[in-house]
Amino acid sequence: MSAESTASRGVPIMQRFRAWRGSRPFWAGLLTMLGGVPIAYLPYGDMRLGNMTLALATTAGAGALIIGVLLITLGLTMWFQPIVRVFAGVAAIVLALVSIPVSNFGGLFVGFLLSMIGGGLSVSWAPGKPVEETDDAQHEASPEASEEAHPAYDTETQAVVAAGVPEQREGEQQVTDTTIDANGGRNSAG
Repeated sequence: MSAESTASRGVPIMQRFRAWRGSRPFWAGLLTMLGGVPIAYLPYGDMRLGNMTLALATTAGAGALIIGVLLITLGLTMWFQPIVRVFAGVAAIVLALVSIPVSNFGGLFVGFLLSMIGGGLSVSWAPGKPVEETDDAQHEASPEASEEAHPAYDTETQAVVAAGVPEQREGEQQVTDTTIDANGGRNSAG
């Protein structure tokens, strides 16, 4: 017995990846993970320019490492647990803001900006509604069908739209605490 699902055998890998990517905040997770890398790396890394070594080590190196690892973890959480995308996005934004004083100006502002954008994308992402194709939708898409029936003149369409709007009821008044004290529409101010 194979671990591969029988439904995915005939579907190409790119289509499966697109479907997976479309069902979660993919770009938010990717940007958040990319933002965590410079935040975690810069306090520990050094750069050699000829004979000179440039090190950005700070006293808060452990804090920068923790922030970077948490941002990478939050990016993975956005990918594999999209139900908690709002929490992960807010946490990514907070950690990006904390990284400014802790980790060399948020990984020289590169990690800060990537994490902020990723967190914002995660907070604002919403899953799309699945598109259902029916035979009627394919028939209405044909040019012949659009010339035959115009939706503005279709009484069935107007009835459906009118049914969605609630009617106002004449003579019905809702009794609340403020209407009891109203005294015929006049309220006393003092």
